Amino acid sequence: MEQNGKEAPRWFASDNNASIHPAILAAIERANRGHAIGYGEDPITERTMKLFKETFGADSETYLVWNGTGANVMAISATLRPWEGIVCVEHAHISGDEAGAPERIAGVKLFTVHSDDAKLRPETIRERVADLGWVHSNLPRMVSISQPTEFGTVYSLEELAAIGALCREKDFLLHVDGARLSNAAVSLGVGLREAAGPADLLSFGGTKNGLMCGEALVFLNPSLTRGAGNLRKSILQLASKMRFVSAQYEAYLGEGIWKENATKSNRLARRLESAVGALGIVPALPVQANGVFAAIPRRLREALLEKWFFYPFDESRNIVRWMCSWDNEDSDVDTFVRDLGSLVAKH
Repeated sequence: MEQNGKEAPRWFASDNNASIHPAILAAIERANRGHAIGYGEDPITERTMKLFKETFGADSETYLVWNGTGANVMAISATLRPWEGIVCVEHAHISGDEAGAPERIAGVKLFTVHSDDAKLRPETIRERVADLGWVHSNLPRMVSISQPTEFGTVYSLEELAAIGALCREKDFLLHVDGARLSNAAVSLGVGLREAAGPADLLSFGGTKNGLMCGEALVFLNPSLTRGAGNLRKSILQLASKMRFVSAQYEAYLGEGIWKENATKSNRLARRLESAVGALGIVPALPVQANGVFAAIPRRLREALLEKWFFYPFDESRNIVRWMCSWDNEDSDVDTFVRDLGSLVAKH
């Protein structure tokens, strides 16, 4: 692809910056013929909803929304009351990257927990809720985890099961923020449903993995869906021309694009990890999905930013984040590492 006559750049800044997969564009183009009833009452959406049931279970119910924040807020709004709260890590997307939307729109409290690898564990959940539950506090009612986490780590099936067991013991709901669930599933070698573990609600994303727009809120616990359709409208997440969102997911799930794209971006992250490791740069966190988190000297970082766009992640420890996308190529990794190697030699 070219921009202004020049080859368009491909960075390692964010998989949100990536292009749209050609098969997704083709699906949108096919949907762009003639008229269709709006708000999801169209044949494409009907077929797509069947695919979601095939993927996540016959009892599951899916609501397509505009974005990941919308899916998360809808999950919370549909199930929690204003005097209830959510246990999550401090770096969770709902805590640090949604401009307070869960608190403002859903009106609930977040009980955050520190975690060096951005994972919640049963013991940290127990500790966080130990002093809650009386009349002067919000009542913990939900645990929310990201799979994979904001640090690129992936919950194992055993870790998911342990959190699920605690939630059942405490009568908590389990919400999984699956903006990159496809990458976690590929990392674990399982299907999408298995990668979500014993979740009651799943925010399932595709825009970081080749889609243009649109995310999905999947109710894996069908008893929670009362009024969900009306709620989606009231929080501005109901698309009038739903067929164009649905068409993307029909191709994404039906043609296996989710797995193809995630397999590639995960592989590129491992390639990048190996290549920078040869330069003496060891990732600060395990590379388990499509992100590489590395500590590099600030002078080196600033010099590299003159050639490549990426984001600092933890200023206090000089950690940067390099995200691999479905449309990155091996040559991107090789060129990036060559430029980095030249700078390492100078610094």
